[in-house]
Amino acid sequence: MINSVIIDDEPLAAGILQDYIEKVPFLNLKATFTNALEAIQYIEQEDVDLLFLDIRMPDITGVDLLKNLKKRPAAIFTTAYQEYAIEGYSLNVVDYLLKPIPFTRFVSAATKAYDYINMVKSSRSGGYAAQQEFIFIKTEYKIVKVDLSDILYIEGLKDYSKIYLKDNSKPIFTLQNLKSFESKLPQDRFIRIHRSYIVSINKINVICKNRVMIAQTDIPVSIGFKNNLQEIIFRNS
Repeated sequence: MINSVIIDDEPLAAGILQDYIEKVPFLNLKATFTNALEAIQYIEQEDVDLLFLDIRMPDITGVDLLKNLKKRPAAIFTTAYQEYAIEGYSLNVVDYLLKPIPFTRFVSAATKAYDYINMVKSSRSGGYAAQQEFIFIKTEYKIVKVDLSDILYIEGLKDYSKIYLKDNSKPIFTLQNLKSFESKLPQDRFIRIHRSYIVSINKINVICKNRVMIAQTDIPVSIGFKNNLQEIIFRNS
């Protein structure tokens, strides 16, 4: 869970961000401030991972606030003024959102922050103590948390992917491609056997020459990925 704080002197803009954060499962809103100076002490004392930070505010700019923090969380700048983008990126800000902010653009920035924050935490601790047991999947209107143990296989189609789940649950549709799943899913639990399929190793019931069977579904194995499957067979024989 990413602990977040909103700092924006416009109550309406802050309210929109609050609504967006409530829709994203991995974001936890800890506090909202319309006064930037009041936010500084809170950030220094509390466990804050991410700031949604307006740039042009009355007492101090978001840029100066970020520069003066002793304990600097990751930040996403939110502003109506595009000219501040370059200075924001020079501070290693995760992303820059131009108001009015579409929800899809917000989700993209939040996901980028999630990946960045987890990467930093992992590097500080020397790696995760335990393997993550779930992933977040972006669908058209929301982000869905999916347990890895529930995934049977993933099918890549022309413009989207379908995630098939156990217990006859409806497939989840997402614009994420197979390459992105291949990089995120643990290699000891998932394997790509075709340019259009990634499968859960534990869910394979039958292995034949050019196909595998998972939950009564035949899935093809292409020549280019056959070595991957043979390696799994050898490792588990």
